[in-house]
Amino acid sequence: MASRMADALAWLAGQRAAMEGLLERLVAHNSFTQHRAGVEAIANLAAGELRTYGLEARLHSSHRFGPHVLFSGRAPGAPVFLLGHTDTVFAPGTFEGFRRQGDRGYGPGVFDMKGGIAVLLFGLAAARRAGLLDRVPLRGILVSDEEVGSPESQPLIRAHAAGAACALCFESGRAGDLIITRRRGVGAVRAEATGVAAHPGNDPDKGRNAIWSIARFVDRVQALTDPSRGVTVSVGLVSGGTTRNTVPARAACEVDLRFEATADGEALFEAIESIAAEAAVPGTSIALARDGWRTPLERTPESSALAKAYGDCQRQSGLGLGEAPLAGGGSDACTTGAAGIPSIDGLGPRGSGFHTTAEVVELSSLVPKATALLRFLATRG
Repeated sequence: MASRMADALAWLAGQRAAMEGLLERLVAHNSFTQHRAGVEAIANLAAGELRTYGLEARLHSSHRFGPHVLFSGRAPGAPVFLLGHTDTVFAPGTFEGFRRQGDRGYGPGVFDMKGGIAVLLFGLAAARRAGLLDRVPLRGILVSDEEVGSPESQPLIRAHAAGAACALCFESGRAGDLIITRRRGVGAVRAEATGVAAHPGNDPDKGRNAIWSIARFVDRVQALTDPSRGVTVSVGLVSGGTTRNTVPARAACEVDLRFEATADGEALFEAIESIAAEAAVPGTSIALARDGWRTPLERTPESSALAKAYGDCQRQSGLGLGEAPLAGGGSDACTTGAAGIPSIDGLGPRGSGFHTTAEVVELSSLVPKATALLRFLATRG
């Protein structure tokens, strides 16, 4: 077994060009969340690679998004669960193509998280050479709706990850290769006010102004921000009305919520419900919808121990180790963590600029990151 592991490590050390090639192929397909054909192309590419390693990989179709990729090995026992996503935030035509400049690779999703997919796939390819896929219980998923909060795939993740020993998420790596054990929860709430339209000159008393209700709602909701508890509320979008000279019968806003504890998230929504009832001016009403909800990834003794174990594998691969500060954005590791599975994140390559047209990945980090996964799987064998 030791000779097979040595062979796998030597093979992986020479795979930088192949990893860059795979990354370029992944980036060539625009996989904006709502661009279903592009997302499906990435799903098919990844599933095809997984099948070549002897893993079972299937596409789970979706009515709203591209297909999700579910995969699993054949070894019995509580599996290591691997997480990733195939979608990006860039609509077709806004940011396209892959280019290299020295050690830097540029392109949509190159860092978030097609670089992570390349790390995951090559780590598994090396694990197959080492004979680990016959001995290490393994399951995983690549979802197609992560960038919009995984509204469809969260139940799928929970079902497929049930009974897992641990979960590893290959989202964008952090400076110093620090491992993420904490993420803030994210909530998306839409508020819609309904009033009565009228002419503001001839029949002002018949009108019931929906924009006024939303304005009162926005002012009170924003005041729920509490930095001392890590709670932030931001109204990012407001719409309403038809013309200047019509009392508006409709108005709406979309609210972004961030919170560090699950209980704080639920308390925050309850407070917003109370505000919706109080802020509505007479003759109007405000309805709420939770358009998306992702619980926080909360650090536990088990997830901290997992981060240390994975960090040791990173150190052996020439990388840094340690736990990252609290991350402001959510990920699918929040879902596995909330299910009681020790979960760590940020295991993809180093880079910067995610969600911007300056997105870049450090190409030299691809092989070491895949090597860390290989070494970790060897500890589970």
